[in-house]
Amino acid sequence: MAKAKDFLTPADEEAIIAAIGQAEKNTSGEIRVHIEENAGKPPLERAKEVFQQLGMQATAARNGVLFYVGVKDQTFAIVGDEGIDKVVENDFWDCTKEIVLNHFKEKRFSQGLVEGILRAGERLKTYFPFADADKNELPDTISKG
Repeated sequence: MAKAKDFLTPADEEAIIAAIGQAEKNTSGEIRVHIEENAGKPPLERAKEVFQQLGMQATAARNGVLFYVGVKDQTFAIVGDEGIDKVVENDFWDCTKEIVLNHFKEKRFSQGLVEGILRAGERLKTYFPFADADKNELPDTISKG
């Protein structure tokens, strides 16, 4: 397995950033991707820590979403903020997670993230539709740890 810095090509990163921009046109939700070597703990627990470290809890509607990837230990998690958790069903992220993981199993990491991000934007627009007054509260760049 590649190192976190080599996990995606520059073209892959551009495609993921473009998908974030496209997804956020449908929703006021804010989507980020974080990639690091190892979670060092259960991936959902680590994703929640990264969520806080990236300041994703600072959105006005508390509707941030983090796609977390641990490269070396081959872990993945999706975390949504409390504003999302208050309004969605318990299995809200399950289908999005399955889309991503199915691509990951075939080593199509970029495609998995792109499709997952677009799916998240579609799902979020039901609860957090985009409005003209919305602003991009978080950077669309991929963070690496």
